[in-house]
Amino acid sequence: MTASTRGTHHAYARLVLETMPEESRLGLTLGFIRTFGIPDIARVLHGTGRMTGEPRARAKATGVAMFTLIGQGLESPEGRRTVDALRRIHDRPDITPELMHYVLACFTVCPLRFIDTHGHRPVAEEERKAAYAFHLGLSDALDLPGLPGGAGPGGGGPGGGGPDGGDLDGVERWMRDYEVRHFAPTEEARALWHSASHGLLAARLPSALAPLAPAVAASLLDAPLGRALRVRRPPAPVRALVIHALRSRARDRARTGRGTG
Repeated sequence: MTASTRGTHHAYARLVLETMPEESRLGLTLGFIRTFGIPDIARVLHGTGRMTGEPRARAKATGVAMFTLIGQGLESPEGRRTVDALRRIHDRPDITPELMHYVLACFTVCPLRFIDTHGHRPVAEEERKAAYAFHLGLSDALDLPGLPGGAGPGGGGPGGGGPDGGDLDGVERWMRDYEVRHFAPTEEARALWHSASHGLLAARLPSALAPLAPAVAASLLDAPLGRALRVRRPPAPVRALVIHALRSRARDRARTGRGTG
């Protein structure tokens, strides 16, 4: 780890890479899927063809980029190369700063949500603060302008108050408000969901759940996202099986000491 990661971001890096790496990867995958609910993002992802043709490769590239930045630090040589690559990939007129802010919010908020719900312990306050610091640092590294009353350095922070006076709850509030205004069903989103639920999530789930990936994935969607993706809520026994399997794994990890911290 670099000095940058060992400092402000250390608690976040340890949580994601050491304490609960499996939960973090699955949460990040769900964050990626969440972006499908925004029509402008779904259009871009579907248009490249990679998400429908090579869903695992596309998601792996996203995960590698994020975990490199978290683990190596934004100021490390690897971090700077990754940031430069992200700038080049997203330098196109149909990817606005607001869309980028939303994607980064999903990538920060969703893994922590998943850990809080399905991990062997909730996210600690120190880890939440470190995650927020990383979120702001990455926004700044990508030169994202602040949004009026929205997210990002120079824009009053998500929910106002500026980067130093904001917190991760503010990022989540801005994210929810953005979804209320923009979530909508599209054919592109439906196609992306089909690829992700049948191919991508199976590799992220506990082995007992992998054969049921589409139903399991649907069980992990909240109501607003389910409506945007036009996904029916699975029957109660399926949802109960999913929760039981995830909680059993969390109890096992806590009992055996794997991933503690």
